[in-house]
Amino acid sequence: MSTIDESRPPVAVDPELLDEHEGRWTPVKIAVWGAIALLGALGWVMLAIVRGESVNAIWFVFAAVCSYLIAYRFYSRFVEARLVRPDDTRATPAEYKANGRDYVATDRRVLYGHHFAAIAGAGPLVGPVLAAQMGYLPGTIWIIVGVIFAGAVQDYLVLFFSMRRGGRSLGQMAREDLGRVGGIAAIIATLTIMVIITAILALVVVNALGESPWGVFSVSMTIPIALFMGVYLRFIRPGAVMEVSIIGFALLMAAIVAGGWVSDQPDLADVFTLDRTTIAWAVIVYGFVAAVLPVWLLLAPRDYLSTFMKIGVVVLLAIAIVVVRPTVEAPAVSEFARTGDGPVFPGELFPFLFVTIACGALSGFHALIASGTTPKLLEKERQTRFIGYGGMLMESFVAIMALVAAITIDQGIYYAMNAAPSATGGTVDGAAQFVNSLGLTGVNVSPDTLQGVANDVGEETIVSRTGGAPTLAVGLATLLHQLIGGSALMSFWYHFAIMFEALFILTAVDAGTRVARFMLSDSLGNVWPRFRDPSWRVGAWATTAVMVAAWGAILIMGVTDPLGGINTLFPLFGIANQLLAAIALAICLTIAAKRGAVKALWIIIVPLAFVTVVTVYGSFLKIFSDVPAIGYFAQNKAFREARDAGETSFGNADSPEAIDAVIRNTYVQGGLSVLFVVLAIIVIATSVLRTVQAVRAGGGPSTEDPRVESQLYAPAGLVATAPERELEKQWAEHRSREVAGRG
Repeated sequence: MSTIDESRPPVAVDPELLDEHEGRWTPVKIAVWGAIALLGALGWVMLAIVRGESVNAIWFVFAAVCSYLIAYRFYSRFVEARLVRPDDTRATPAEYKANGRDYVATDRRVLYGHHFAAIAGAGPLVGPVLAAQMGYLPGTIWIIVGVIFAGAVQDYLVLFFSMRRGGRSLGQMAREDLGRVGGIAAIIATLTIMVIITAILALVVVNALGESPWGVFSVSMTIPIALFMGVYLRFIRPGAVMEVSIIGFALLMAAIVAGGWVSDQPDLADVFTLDRTTIAWAVIVYGFVAAVLPVWLLLAPRDYLSTFMKIGVVVLLAIAIVVVRPTVEAPAVSEFARTGDGPVFPGELFPFLFVTIACGALSGFHALIASGTTPKLLEKERQTRFIGYGGMLMESFVAIMALVAAITIDQGIYYAMNAAPSATGGTVDGAAQFVNSLGLTGVNVSPDTLQGVANDVGEETIVSRTGGAPTLAVGLATLLHQLIGGSALMSFWYHFAIMFEALFILTAVDAGTRVARFMLSDSLGNVWPRFRDPSWRVGAWATTAVMVAAWGAILIMGVTDPLGGINTLFPLFGIANQLLAAIALAICLTIAAKRGAVKALWIIIVPLAFVTVVTVYGSFLKIFSDVPAIGYFAQNKAFREARDAGETSFGNADSPEAIDAVIRNTYVQGGLSVLFVVLAIIVIATSVLRTVQAVRAGGGPSTEDPRVESQLYAPAGLVATAPERELEKQWAEHRSREVAGRG
């Protein structure tokens, strides 16, 4: 580290000046926040109380956006003051560990894009669509309230605590702050769950891009565009974030438009029409390359680039909702929320609604990203609120928009798309008959209607297109074609949405792979310290290869065996993800107690207690329920009895081999469920013990890296405040003098 230049401006805004600026309430500010509060309250009243016969979807936008603004302005600052207490005069790992590869001080706006793109995978798109089976109100409440008090708090705290520890992984943080038993349990849990989550995300990408030349071309083009942006921003025009943003956005739009043209050219379409196995291998290779290249070259600019599309589409959808003002077709609370026998997924509202929505409100996967790439790229400590808390609020908004897309389409179409092939027979006649037999109020669908929708979106059929992603694409196309293009562009918007979903999820795969490498390196570093050295190329490549091979093997299994492997592991995604969130919150609880923040521990205890009860109870149901549709071992028993009775088909299995696959995979599911819940209980119990000890002692030993004085300055939020702009001006003048002095 170079010596401090005494002539430079301060590296941080004076805290007293910050408090004075943020605490000054002018009449205009009071009026603005009063209007936001009133509009948000009106939105909630219209959704929860004054519903009448139909609900307009615009109230979802108003309730969500106003709630997010209030939460970010007030609650996140409360968390910052009581638990975090950032210090911008202290250097971040990106400054004192800078190596040009993994530790790189990155502009907060680019980093926000990278972080959001990395955390926003399949969960906020798919989970809320499936959860629409329960009605719109329970999901809406959990997505918005859950993110404010649980999901965003977890992301924020993990990001800050990891940054203070040199960007260490969640498992290694547990090893250092919980001790040997809790730490080992956390390391095993995080590594295992990470492999499964990454494989599931990759499979969703493969399924979305399979036989889609448009999607394959457009998504592939984002890689060279990102490489160009990385080189441009680092060597050609350093610091020109807005300039490279405009260029990147223009190139991205050109790639999307060109993808549609490629799909219409027979020769080119053949080149980019790839089977799922080929795409799977391509994703595996990409995951390895993205994880070992310098983060500034591919990962950060590519994620930043995809964020344009992600946020742009979501904002466009919100505008369409406000302009088109569609009415909600789903009930506030459906009968399936009470009976638990819904055709989309089995189980009652509690606990399965929360497990199904997962990432839209609270996600353990985010804790791995927040303790993976992001803390190694932060310029200043105060940016953690904008990136951690603010990034999760944006993901929650994605989830709300996905929910609205699902509940504004005809409910007959919704259930026909999401019911299993064994229920619908895979035909429009069978689907119509099945949906109408459910006896749902106001739901009556015909075969002609189902075929008409398929024709409109350019698909042969929409029946039993399960998994949530196709339903979201239909919902997006239904809303956006009314805003732009009319019926003639219905097919365009549908395929655009499919490609959008693939791009959305792929960015979580590449970031997840890099984080998995960090996790394994930290874990191996407990035995072989050399692995903790991020500049050791051999260690980085070896750990990357191991983690890619782990999730890649499961991915290939799922692609080549549709009845086995990852497809049957998908039900584990929600519970494993939420158990990981409980582990992350438990680790944060102990760290906060050791920092002496006793009076503010309730901020963590409340969401930790809730998610623990939900996921442990859900795990016990999946393990011990005697209902085959819910319990893994009950389903295993039912299929074994069918096989022993000489049945050649049973349930969703249409052959003896398929029956054997279900038996094998339900056993694996059940075994992993037992492993995950036991590990989570060990970590949480250890955390509670360590927390009690820290509270009684008035704190505990710190595991933070030694303090290093910062020599950099950067604003904290998306837009610099008046005091920050003044300090930016001083730094610009200081740099000008330095350049003049060198000249």
